[in-house]
Amino acid sequence: METHTLTTAGADLVYDVRGPVPTAGGLPPLFMIGQPMDATGFAALAARFPERTVVTYDPRGLGRSTRKDGRDDHAPQTQADDVHAVIEAVGAGPVEMFASSGGAVTALAVVERYPGDVTTLVAHEPPLVTLTPDGPAAVRARAGVRDAYEKRGWGAGMAAFVAMTSWEGEFTDSYFAQPEPDPAAFGLPAEDDGTRGDPLLSDRSWAVSGYRPDTDAIAAAPTRVVIAVGEESANLLTGRTSVAVAELLGQEATVFPSHHGGFCDGEFGYPGKPDEFAHRLRQVLGQAGDATS
Repeated sequence: METHTLTTAGADLVYDVRGPVPTAGGLPPLFMIGQPMDATGFAALAARFPERTVVTYDPRGLGRSTRKDGRDDHAPQTQADDVHAVIEAVGAGPVEMFASSGGAVTALAVVERYPGDVTTLVAHEPPLVTLTPDGPAAVRARAGVRDAYEKRGWGAGMAAFVAMTSWEGEFTDSYFAQPEPDPAAFGLPAEDDGTRGDPLLSDRSWAVSGYRPDTDAIAAAPTRVVIAVGEESANLLTGRTSVAVAELLGQEATVFPSHHGGFCDGEFGYPGKPDEFAHRLRQVLGQAGDATS
C-alpha cells in the first residue's frame, strides 16, 4: 500500500492506493469511501479484493486529512469535489466505487457533479433521513441525538444515536416518550470530556443526512447506480432511507449481507460478515444490469 497526500486549496487529503497503477487486468480502480468514517474502516473489505487496485481516503477534517478552509461542517458537495480531486490524482481513469453511509451521499453528489468519474456506484445505506415517509419525525430524532450530546457529552450522545439507529420502523410517539438512554447500558462512558466536535453526534454533518439527490443529474450520468441495503437493517433507519433513495431513483434496493457496517471485521465492536459482503459486492460489480435480489 502506498500513501499519498494531495494538497488542495481547502484541505490536505491523505489517500491510500493498494495495488498497481495502471491497474492489472484492465479493471478500473475500486474506490471505497465513507463519512464520517475514514479509510481505516475499509481495511477488512479492501483486503478481500487482492485482485483489484483499491483506493481509500480520509475525508477532509477526519483521520489524517486536515482542512484549511476554516470550516468544521461537512457538506456532500465539498466532499464530492475532494473525491474528484483524488480520482484525478490517482490518474487511472474512471473508477468503480463502493460508498457507505455518509460516503454514499458524497458518492451520489460525485455522480451529479462529475458524471465521468464513476462507472458503477454501489451506494450502501445512504442516511438521507428527510426522504423517509416519516421524514419530520426522523429529523426530530436526529435533533434528539444532537441535544443529548450537547447536554451531557459523548457517551450520552452515542447512547442516543444507538437508540435512534436501532429503533425499528417509523419514529412514533412511543419513541419520543422514552427516557434518555443510559450510556452505561451500552457500555459507554457517562463522564463528559467537554468536547462537542464529533461529526456523527453534532449538527456538523446535517448537510449530509439532509441532502436531496438531483435525480435528473443522476439519471443523465453514464454511471450505473446501485442502492444497497443490509439484510439486517431493513426495518431500521438506514434501511428505510436506502429504500427511500432507491425509490427516488426508480429502482429497488439491492440486498447485501449483514448490517450497516457489514463489511467490517470485529475491530469496531460490532462485527459484520466481510467475506459474504465482499462476495456480494464482487457479484454486483460484475453484473451488467440491475441487481435487485
